[in-house]
Amino acid sequence: MINFFLDTNIVIDFLTDRKPFSSLVGKLFDYLEKGEVKLYLSAVSYSNIYYVVRKVSSHKETIKILSRLEEMTEIIDTTSSTIKNAIDSEFKDFEDALQYYSAKFNTNINGIVTRNGGDFKHSTISILTPEEAIRFMESASR
Repeated sequence: MINFFLDTNIVIDFLTDRKPFSSLVGKLFDYLEKGEVKLYLSAVSYSNIYYVVRKVSSHKETIKILSRLEEMTEIIDTTSSTIKNAIDSEFKDFEDALQYYSAKFNTNINGIVTRNGGDFKHSTISILTPEEAIRFMESASR
């Protein structure tokens, strides 16, 4: 089983149908539905996702979307050690640091999928664009 951690921004791309990015992330969710990949999100991603999706949907609809997302993905808790490591890190963006350390402490993660690879330049985990993640999945399913 392939295990990808999703950067908050690509989930927002998918949920708000930001073109051209949404279709690529949609393919990852297709692999999820087929049982070929497990997708992980940081617990802190949910507040950011809510904030952005709520701008284009009602509160009730946004909560439905988050509920479905929670059913489909695995949530990695944000712990005090996650926060401490993020604070002490060299990441320029604190949110990215929180996501990275959430993923890092989960030994199942094969890669972080993001459109902003430069934000994760200190990562010891493989960083993939959505396109690279799709190619990886395509090669794994052959």
